[in-house]
Amino acid sequence: MNQDALFMEIALKEAALAKADVPVGAIIVSGADILVQSHNQREELKDPTAHAEIIALRAAANKLGSWRLNGTTLYCTLEPCPMCAEAIIQARVSRLVFGAYDSICGAAGSAFNLFVPGRGLPIPEIVGGILEERCRNDLLEFFKKRREQTAQDHD
Repeated sequence: MNQDALFMEIALKEAALAKADVPVGAIIVSGADILVQSHNQREELKDPTAHAEIIALRAAANKLGSWRLNGTTLYCTLEPCPMCAEAIIQARVSRLVFGAYDSICGAAGSAFNLFVPGRGLPIPEIVGGILEERCRNDLLEFFKKRREQTAQDHD
């Protein structure tokens, strides 16, 4: 298994910690060292910006003592939304690796593409589809259970 797949495995385990929220996990790595791990916490924190990526970016900046995260790789189980994509660019993350593509909100080329050259900011290297099927299946299972629970609540 290559390094991207190994780190995505860790992000998947982190995603499973998102209790009542969409199971998205993110980790930020420098070299072979994991700096931070996070998962979606919008429901828990009652914060619409508490996406796994945003939480990871904040924690990594705090840990490194700088908002500039040059030389880091952000691994995420789902293609980032526009808010997270722009935060990744603003943080100067050097590489973004994600699992499942998001045709509804994905901002790395699926629904939108904020990672275009010529913006005046460095654009990270993008690698999508790492452990894609597992990442997608975890999300599909979550939404299936949510629909079943909603149906039971209305019976």
